[in-house]
Amino acid sequence: MSTTPLLQTTDLGLKIPGRCLLEELNWQIHAGEMWALIGRNGSGKTTLLHTLAGLRKPCCGHIELAQQQQLLKLELLSRKQIALRLALLQQHVSHSFEATVLQMVLSGRHPHLGLWQRETAADYQLARAALVAMDLADMEQRIVSSLSGGESRRLAFATMLVQETKLLLLDEPSNHLDLGHQVLIMEKLQELVFKQQHGALIAIHDLNLAARYCSHVLMLFGDGRYLAGPLDDVLSSARLSELYQHPIEQMIWDQGSYFSPGPTTPR
Repeated sequence: MSTTPLLQTTDLGLKIPGRCLLEELNWQIHAGEMWALIGRNGSGKTTLLHTLAGLRKPCCGHIELAQQQQLLKLELLSRKQIALRLALLQQHVSHSFEATVLQMVLSGRHPHLGLWQRETAADYQLARAALVAMDLADMEQRIVSSLSGGESRRLAFATMLVQETKLLLLDEPSNHLDLGHQVLIMEKLQELVFKQQHGALIAIHDLNLAARYCSHVLMLFGDGRYLAGPLDDVLSSARLSELYQHPIEQMIWDQGSYFSPGPTTPR
């Protein structure tokens, strides 16, 4: 197995007007790792994901992506080169034109196509398989604007799947989803990461989904500090209570941990 990380940051810094979100992030993600990215609202989770995807410039430091056992600086790569290496599921997806569900999921193949090249039968097969996986098989001729929030979210995830990248960056993938479809998404990510040796960084608010499915945690405090490491080393009631500035209780059972808000201290 290669020891080259899928992505690496060196002294990465993120700022917004009047505030430093992140200082000197030295971090790697390898194939076979599923990272939960957690923090309070406004702590920089989405900003970090956009920066790692090359949509936003850091204030300092640099990002490198893997290519054939070597690391290349992100800023030297074209958008197509980046899209062949990583896929980003954004928190909010809007459809700027009318298209069918099948047409939309096929857009995930665009990085793999040459100029004026049309999708092949294999591309259609891959797209339809992704729709089946996301419980959308009977909707391929639906217009995307007619979808519910949860259906649209699953379509965005299916589109990311057909992009076929080794690295997945996901901003709240369980957003708008019912419980069954939350589990569907997380189990699909587990299959990709642990069986097919992809890597995933997932911004997530549900601590129990993170504890059940992820292997590592990247914790952002929103004031420059961060904490990163294996899940069992990072995810504790004390650290979560500090992170969220509210008591968090941890209950340990034979299949893992469960986290819930503790009682608020009377004033």
